[in-house]
Amino acid sequence: MRTLAALLLAGWSLLGQPLENTAPLVRQGDLAAQMVAGIDRYLMRRLAEAPARRESAGHSASLLRERLRELIGAVDVRVAFQAPAPDATLLRNEIVATAPSYTVRAIRWPVFAGVDGEGLLLEPRKPPRGRLVALGDADWTPEMLVGVAPGVAAEAQFARRLAESGFLVVIPTLIDRKDTYSGREGVRFTNQPHREFVYRMAYEMGRHIIGYEVQKVLALVDWFAASVPPRPIGVIGYGEGGLLALHAAALDERIRAALVSGYFAPREEVWSEPIYRNIWSQLEELGDAEIAGLVSPRVLIIEASAHPDVPGPPPERDGRRGAAPGRIRTPDPEAVRREFERARRIWKRQGAREGLSLVEGGPGSSAALTRLVESLDPRARLAAPGRPPADVRSGFDPELRQKRQFDQLIDYTQHLVRRSEFVRRRFLSRLDFSSPEAYERSVEPYRRIFWEEVIGKMPSPSEPLAPETRRIYDADAFAGYEVLLPVWSDVFAYGILLVPKNLRPGERRPVVVCQHGLEGRPQDLIAPENPQAETVYARFAARLAERGYVVYAPQNPYIGGHDFRILLRKAHPLKLSLFSFIIGQHQRTLEWLAKLPFVDPARIGFYGLSYGGKAAMRVPAVLRQYALSICSGDFNEWIWKITDLDHPFSYMFTVEYDMLEFNLGHTFNYAEMAALIAPRPFMVERGHRDGVSIDEWVAYEYATVRRHYADLRIPGRTRIEFFDGPHQIHGVGAFEFLEEHLGPPASVR
Repeated sequence: MRTLAALLLAGWSLLGQPLENTAPLVRQGDLAAQMVAGIDRYLMRRLAEAPARRESAGHSASLLRERLRELIGAVDVRVAFQAPAPDATLLRNEIVATAPSYTVRAIRWPVFAGVDGEGLLLEPRKPPRGRLVALGDADWTPEMLVGVAPGVAAEAQFARRLAESGFLVVIPTLIDRKDTYSGREGVRFTNQPHREFVYRMAYEMGRHIIGYEVQKVLALVDWFAASVPPRPIGVIGYGEGGLLALHAAALDERIRAALVSGYFAPREEVWSEPIYRNIWSQLEELGDAEIAGLVSPRVLIIEASAHPDVPGPPPERDGRRGAAPGRIRTPDPEAVRREFERARRIWKRQGAREGLSLVEGGPGSSAALTRLVESLDPRARLAAPGRPPADVRSGFDPELRQKRQFDQLIDYTQHLVRRSEFVRRRFLSRLDFSSPEAYERSVEPYRRIFWEEVIGKMPSPSEPLAPETRRIYDADAFAGYEVLLPVWSDVFAYGILLVPKNLRPGERRPVVVCQHGLEGRPQDLIAPENPQAETVYARFAARLAERGYVVYAPQNPYIGGHDFRILLRKAHPLKLSLFSFIIGQHQRTLEWLAKLPFVDPARIGFYGLSYGGKAAMRVPAVLRQYALSICSGDFNEWIWKITDLDHPFSYMFTVEYDMLEFNLGHTFNYAEMAALIAPRPFMVERGHRDGVSIDEWVAYEYATVRRHYADLRIPGRTRIEFFDGPHQIHGVGAFEFLEEHLGPPASVR
């Protein structure tokens, strides 16, 4: 009989050894951090290559125009109106100020149901030479652009200058970058700029602060176009207003001329700008040059002026936090010229030889304004600047108008949230429940939409399947190996494989892939010396291995705080997300697991907690090799979780902007993701005291899942277990579910 010392010596001698038929893993250091860094390098390379991909794509202008409309969420039907109405909130009449050649009035106009535009109308005393929408930066009030309020230098008050030149001008109010209203009284307030606060909930519903405000501009274009007598229509903007002017002109061919100041530049670093400029898949299809190409052959004047200096969101204070980082800087002039030259090449390919020009100076330089004025009316001349008029209103507070505009967009988006379940129901109406086989055929197009349009699909793994391993655990019941699997250039998958020691020759066991949560590591699910392994995770990976399952615990890249969230900012414009990479890593992992001689590839299940529960909803929904999925500590009415304003656990109030998925609210809530998993078994594990949600939300969303499986006549393949506990693995009903649907592992001898 071998002594205890001999047994220990034998165990230690195996540590560091590779698994059979794999290369030794010699890489040292924090492999999770190295994984995140590798994904970052991959994304930076894709970003740098994006302009060349766009130029070679050759999409038609009409298709790109509709795609841009969809991506910025400018999709709601606008309300027709005869003329803007006076601002009914004013105690006096709507006249704000008068000047020798024009009158300034406060107006509002309908845009779509429940949403108005508000601003100032500069009406010339003579018949107008043309009609213009003038957009300042987000932090400029309309009064600043007229000169009746301080804040904008006289030479930059381009709206007033255009009115002095005989044009009718409307200046819309834009949502600003303050954080005054970014929260809910009695719940929580954040330091998110107002634009970010609107963006977060709108993005989830396939809308965008950009699209909302472009719609306000286009509602004015509707009015201009219907006015008699007809006059040419133009748009001009600076900073955030320049962004809107460019997008509005690209979408609406009734706009004859556009002047974009303090915005036009390469967009490959949009990830470093405020998150409310993030547009899903933009850089795969539309940089600024391509958007400029949609204005061709009309007139587009790019004014290379200093951009607004936005160092970041408002500071954290008094409990206000949660804003995404991001700043606006003036780009290098040479970079602007390069993007302009790209636009010029696009115009030439379209046969447009004139109309596109680059002017340096401004904002609102005389040279740029002269080109705008003359492009709208060749007989017009830019007037010399006059004296600003004086505001005749008493006690006017632009903050009240800002709050009305903000509240309307919040209310409208919340209305979309409330109606979204009916949109999703219509969306999935083509599913065939006549049999599980018919259902699987009918669900496949939805799986493709989810993967390609919501998650973002990476190419299949491109690197050779060349596993590297080393033994790091030698427990009584199992051996544990660190595993590194190359996936794409710079990107690898990493995890820990637990192999039961009681495997018989030729035996193939079921596998449970056990997924950690936010900032977690595979070791947290195994190691007894780790406090989280005992409490939050209840050592569930080790316990399953002790029961006889082969267990694999992958490292997912949601680790490293700000570092991994920046991955999302870089991925979204490329039509990718964190889960694009996670799914690819799991593809490679499943490929390798299926080749192991002791694994039954038909019996591989997924069991994840928290962020790992998010993976349990998304990864098996796409990868059919997973035989079942268990979502622990995450299943939710997910759209409410992202957009809700009445509960402090909503992601509207936290820094987790990495949760955002464009238009998810109208396509795939968690019940719809579970529909992509069906008819495979699916289970929810929910602790009554789990602060990520409340039982009522979880039960409401799960009821749809339960009915779905009942309609398929397989109700036994789904289950929910409530237990009296917090945010943690319970491992009771879930273990039973694994044994029922994967089959029992061999008993430990």
